[in-house]
Amino acid sequence: MENQEGTQQPHLALAHKLFLLTHHDVQDIEKVRLKEEVLTAIKSDDMVPLYETLVAESLLEKDQSLLDSVRAKNEDELNKLDEKIADAEENLGESEVREAHLAKSLFYIRIGDKDKALEQLKVTEGKTVAVGQRMDLVFYTLQLGFFCMDFDLISKSIDKAKNLFEEGGDWERKNRLKVYEGLYCLSTRNFKKAADLFLDSISTFTTYELFPYDTFIFYTVLTSIISLDRVSLKQKVVDAPEILTVIGKIPHLSEFLNSLYDCQYKSFFSAFAGLTEQIKLDRYLHPHFRYYMREVRTVVYSQFLESYKSVTIEAMAKAFGVTVEFIDLELSRFIAAGKLHCKIDKVAGVLETNRPDAKNALYQATIKQGDFLLNRIQKLSRVIDL
Repeated sequence: MENQEGTQQPHLALAHKLFLLTHHDVQDIEKVRLKEEVLTAIKSDDMVPLYETLVAESLLEKDQSLLDSVRAKNEDELNKLDEKIADAEENLGESEVREAHLAKSLFYIRIGDKDKALEQLKVTEGKTVAVGQRMDLVFYTLQLGFFCMDFDLISKSIDKAKNLFEEGGDWERKNRLKVYEGLYCLSTRNFKKAADLFLDSISTFTTYELFPYDTFIFYTVLTSIISLDRVSLKQKVVDAPEILTVIGKIPHLSEFLNSLYDCQYKSFFSAFAGLTEQIKLDRYLHPHFRYYMREVRTVVYSQFLESYKSVTIEAMAKAFGVTVEFIDLELSRFIAAGKLHCKIDKVAGVLETNRPDAKNALYQATIKQGDFLLNRIQKLSRVIDL
């Protein structure tokens, strides 16, 4: 499970291939190649539990001779690890005992046995004193959580890591944890917090085990667009040198970001269409695909309407390079859902904005809550009188 700096953790790369293997938008010829790569990775790391799962799901064909040989190999390696632990406990010091237990933990992680890996990591933690080393064990657990997409495990591990940092811990590990937490927020549809955490980590990014730097910038831009106001987007994203050096390498992303900020809506929709495939085929973003598409459209429509008290539907359709019917249908959905503050005059073919007054909205909310409180008090007084 260990990795060199600058390379993605192999099991997380494998998890993405497994995701693509079950994705209905991936072509069959591509799935044949993915199957071969998955099988090669399973053989390389002796991943018996994963192989058995994929066979049960009919994603791979069962090869009994392969299964028997890999099982025998794993049993042999496990016996050697147990011998090293016994030898360390009898003849060596505490650090050697810890290293022997850690090796067994990494063995279970490598073969993809989640339950035994977590159990062994707990044993290793009991042998570990240094805060930094205990943090590293949490990072192994987090990687395992992202491999299995176990959000409960990830959430508990992040909380555990934060508690450990109260005891101490270096900045490098703290910055790494921000990216792990950001990815967790991204995966659980908390895009605002994900954007804040990613932006905080741009200049200190070292978390290559999760994903390459290009992918990190991709996530940062996507989450920032639906989370930041125009001023913050300009300062933190559009003009950020770290983003400018990479954004050109990612198809459609530069046009997507800059056309939104520059109000070039026709170009924006064109770039948006190009990005949809990347979002759809991303393991972490795929479950939120429809939600994200709605949020982006809400941002861009709101930005356009902000400049007008009223505007014709035809003018808006022309600005976006779409038909009047499309804009009419789109806006009616967003208005009905309370996402856009405007109304459609179908007869005149005009959109009239009715931006909410913040002070008035607060006043109305206070009145409403006051009425609710008075009603509750009256009901309570009747019960007491009885």
